[in-house]
Amino acid sequence: MRCDLCERESVIDQPYRQAHLCGPHFDRSIVERVRAEFHRQLPGFSGGTVAVALSGGKDSTVALALSRAYFGRRPTVRLVALTVDEGIAGYRDASIRAAERACAALDIEHRVLRAEDELGWSTDRAARQLTSTIPCSFCGVWRRSLLNRGARELGADALVLGFNLDDLAQTVLMNVIQGDLDRLVRMAPHRRRRPGLIPRLAPLAEIPEREVFLYARRQGLPFDHRECPYAARAARNLYRSIVWTLEESRPGTRQSLLKIQRRLADRLGDLAPGPSAVCDNCGEPAAGPLCRSCAYLRIAEAPPREVPA
Repeated sequence: MRCDLCERESVIDQPYRQAHLCGPHFDRSIVERVRAEFHRQLPGFSGGTVAVALSGGKDSTVALALSRAYFGRRPTVRLVALTVDEGIAGYRDASIRAAERACAALDIEHRVLRAEDELGWSTDRAARQLTSTIPCSFCGVWRRSLLNRGARELGADALVLGFNLDDLAQTVLMNVIQGDLDRLVRMAPHRRRRPGLIPRLAPLAEIPEREVFLYARRQGLPFDHRECPYAARAARNLYRSIVWTLEESRPGTRQSLLKIQRRLADRLGDLAPGPSAVCDNCGEPAAGPLCRSCAYLRIAEAPPREVPA
């Protein structure tokens, strides 16, 4: 196939747009779509600190590179990458090295937040303790909490996440099926600052996962592509499969799911303001006496119950 915009050979087909693009036009389309998202999600931003959540995988590395391209020419903007070391043996060390290489190549300040130091627990140790709980449940909560703390300590105005179109479509479907309207309308990107919470941005919101991967490869970005050893147990896997099946038969399904979420957020966002209290244990924003991070810590720290003989 030839590129729809020139005579060069196409490198990708986009069924949801009925389009084919060559390498240069594909690269340009990624940059333009991400630039449009930054304009939409962070309007009128003239200067300050922007933190980027960097796992070392393809999505966060592309988000970092495109954040650098977007903010790099503004001397009034400080860009800092934040990596959370959850403590997952045989996995996180390699991705941290990839994150370090990416930051060095892009000349971006890099900080690593270690769960063992900040919380007193690693994901591996908690997984051994909480054998009946899917590790992604507490690991994700702790990671989000550490990123928010790290961004807040930097005085960040926003926290960039590497969520791509597939991620967001799966989350929309998950919240719909679970009937969780509040979480549905509070999904990133966040349009307003809530006390104690750094607004999160999702500049890759319009970019499908395979296009993120292709862009990372074409740009020669260093990233770690291995899968977390706990990922096979994630509840998200079911929704990933459903979204893929729908997208294969009805191209554009992912964009439609995202469009529904955005329209609901526009109309109902003010009715779901988020946590209105502070955690009794750590002082972080919470919906009740304990934030979700401390609730999991409390469970992990509880002595194991004896099984009656």
